[in-house]
Amino acid sequence: MSEDSYKGWTRPGPQPPGGLAPEEGETLDHLCGHFRIFQYQKGHRFSTDDLLAAWFGTTWCPRARRVADLGSGIGSVGMAAAWRCPGAEVHTVEAQAISVRLARKSAAYNGLQDRYHITEGDLRDPGLFQGEAPFDLVLGSPPYWPVGSRVEASHPQAIPARLEVRGDIGDYALAAARILAPGGVFACVFPLDQIERAEQAYRAAGILLLHRQDVIFKEGEPYGIALFAGTRQADLPEGFGETAELPARPAPITIRRRDGRVDPGIALVRLVMGFPPGL
Repeated sequence: MSEDSYKGWTRPGPQPPGGLAPEEGETLDHLCGHFRIFQYQKGHRFSTDDLLAAWFGTTWCPRARRVADLGSGIGSVGMAAAWRCPGAEVHTVEAQAISVRLARKSAAYNGLQDRYHITEGDLRDPGLFQGEAPFDLVLGSPPYWPVGSRVEASHPQAIPARLEVRGDIGDYALAAARILAPGGVFACVFPLDQIERAEQAYRAAGILLLHRQDVIFKEGEPYGIALFAGTRQADLPEGFGETAELPARPAPITIRRRDGRVDPGIALVRLVMGFPPGL
């Protein structure tokens, strides 16, 4: 795939700065809108889950001025949020140096240096973002499975993206609760077959789960993901949420119909995230 086109679609806006091109073993791929992202060809690569997490979080916090992305990897969630919120300042934290290097390269390619700040560190650090103002929106795409419960990926960069090497969804929620601004939103993604773990993580961190959106990968098949968004309970009026049916749950979004066609539900999300119609 050309770095400046996507199935015949030419990227709008200014051309990228010179000197930023894929090195050996890397690819440069379409992320959303006119943004591109550098990835290792055989390492961790961003997924639909990441784009959906960014979409859901920015949908429920559309005017975020300060955004944080926890366990940010190569930057797919944070950069998609930066594209959706062009005036926002984005701070990310990632433990793997090789992923941080790619994220910094992608941020420069997309012209984000002035408002996209990448920290190499552990999201579980209680001093994370110390001295920074709190965040209106905190995003996360946590690993889904405990170590030993799934086969490890062949590339070391991809292992922490799948397995809970440096914390689980509970650690993500606790970190979010520490850095959220009053009324801020924590949004993340987690598998449908582990809903209870996600709900428990929000409760344990003192975050009231307000919205949940289920996403089915293919019509008629059970596996999919859920998107969650909530706010810190302590910032809400006393008794808020005790009588309401929370989290609010609209009808599931389907990605592919049985015949393989793109479902209209996900097509709308793709338009919102800057994909051209019909792709």
